Amino acid sequence: MIEDVLSDADDRMEKAIEALQQDLKTIRTGRASPALVERLMVDYYNMPTPLQQLATISVPEAQVLLIRPYSASDIGAISKAIAKSDIGLTPNNDGQQIRLVIPSLTEERRRDLTKQVAKRAEEARVAVRNIRRDAIHDLRELEKESIISEDDLHRAQDRVQEKTNDFIKRVDEIAREKDEEIMTI
Repeated sequence: MIEDVLSDADDRMEKAIEALQQDLKTIRTGRASPALVERLMVDYYNMPTPLQQLATISVPEAQVLLIRPYSASDIGAISKAIAKSDIGLTPNNDGQQIRLVIPSLTEERRRDLTKQVAKRAEEARVAVRNIRRDAIHDLRELEKESIISEDDLHRAQDRVQEKTNDFIKRVDEIAREKDEEIMTI
């Protein structure tokens, strides 16, 4: 029983870390990366669809993203979605493909991006803590139902807290690495 609760908490915390990593990939660092736009939602026949399902995304140069829609008729919708997004890039299309030139980041923009990283890292920390709270609640329920003893409850709570501390350290490390990547010129 205890192992089931701990295993579930571990899996959910791991998913929170993965979600943070995916989220941080969308923050631009001055270098072109397909992850910057691949999850961008495009209005495709009144259905929000990820850009990666509508086009190939490549990096022909360090500062350029090239988006080639599978269907030329989708180019307008893709351009509109990029222009509306918060990535701060202007799409240049030639009727066949879209080029996104990634400008070098200013010092002010770098600071703004590090604030975004800090905000998203804090959201991940909160998610991990919520998972801890849920796991401890489940353990207390097991103790109330006399499935586990009070001593088992305290040992299990300590293990949940250790897991939480480990995952929060991982969140901090991921955020620190992303900050370094953003601040590197």
